[in-house]
Amino acid sequence: MENNTIYIRERGNLRRVGDIVLAQPRLVSSCRRTNPFVLRKEHFIFTYNAEGSLRYTTKSLFDITLSFVADNIHHVDSLVGFPEQIGDRLFAAAEENRVFLNTDISLKALQLFSDAYGEMVLGALCLRNRFPLLHERMSEIKTFHSLRCLDLYGCRLGDDHEIFQHLTSSSLTSHLIQLFIGGNSLTDVGLQRLTAPIRMMKKGLDNLQFLEVSYNPITERALKYLTCLPKLEKLDVSGTNLKIGAGLKSRMCDLLGLIFSEKPLDIFDHSRCKTQGWAEQVVNQWETIGTQMPKQKKIEESRISALRFFGRQKFVRDVLNAAPLVCETEEEVKSEKLHFYKPAANSGKLGQSSTNHPAKTGLHGVKKRQHQSEGCDGSHLSPPPKRVSSPTLTSGDIDLLNSY
Repeated sequence: MENNTIYIRERGNLRRVGDIVLAQPRLVSSCRRTNPFVLRKEHFIFTYNAEGSLRYTTKSLFDITLSFVADNIHHVDSLVGFPEQIGDRLFAAAEENRVFLNTDISLKALQLFSDAYGEMVLGALCLRNRFPLLHERMSEIKTFHSLRCLDLYGCRLGDDHEIFQHLTSSSLTSHLIQLFIGGNSLTDVGLQRLTAPIRMMKKGLDNLQFLEVSYNPITERALKYLTCLPKLEKLDVSGTNLKIGAGLKSRMCDLLGLIFSEKPLDIFDHSRCKTQGWAEQVVNQWETIGTQMPKQKKIEESRISALRFFGRQKFVRDVLNAAPLVCETEEEVKSEKLHFYKPAANSGKLGQSSTNHPAKTGLHGVKKRQHQSEGCDGSHLSPPPKRVSSPTLTSGDIDLLNSY
């Protein structure tokens, strides 16, 4: 088989395929056969009967074929159009054969499944305080382009990280709804850089609704960089340099249309965040293997990776030594929660005022109700649309644009 020509039938036509080297069959003890067409031990299921005698049954042709395709998944062009049930079984077979642990083919295999099955492969990814995993598997993590929830809390991203470009890429922008980037030593400059492609090229994070930037040294200046998120509904700025007060409430309402929540919002409770999808166990295996690597090798790879991401050794050392800001007492945790949310259109005082004044019929009445419902409260109205749609470019934005 290894020296013969391989033919495949595609769309009713038979054609020859070159440069394809099939995966070597697993050697069986006491048997040196390497011909794939010869029945091998893995084609049988061995069991014992009640008397203790060894019995075997052959696997189905589907299971044998599934295992063969899983071993040679890197030669598959596309899985688009195959049923989800087949994709699930094939992914499980590839995982069992440790395909995703092979650095030579794992990237191609994950890309293949992600293109065909999207968020079923991985719809939510929690990397909370898992800094080594993020940097060791950056390429594989980028293949998950259908994530709806991504938790990067405590991953020491800093202000200039490779993941920023992926967060605003066209492949991820239409799916991502929840993003947690707290505890990453992220400053106003970092948020400016993260949102630069959105503000300048009008693309990226179109569907983002929940954003957490807590325990980062950001100021009120960073709020203007978030005006480019059209669907932002809830924001967590706890543990930052922002202090709750009338000024912050007014600015938050004017810029983002958000009001302060007296009670902590459940969406920012990290106990509910977890990795979900077919690749959940694959991510756990990556982390397990990372902890089992030789210590010296891990140090060298981490150093090279950090130098590649950040460029300056001194800055890397400062970031690695910086621990995420955390609250020390339960009382401080309860008192320092700065959660903001976008109220419903007909809630609060606006809803009461609309009931006191009967609505007028016709187009003018509809426009008036729309303007009334857009306000955050009775005294603060939402900003005109031109503030969001036509932002002015600062000198820092121009420098960022020139750096791309």
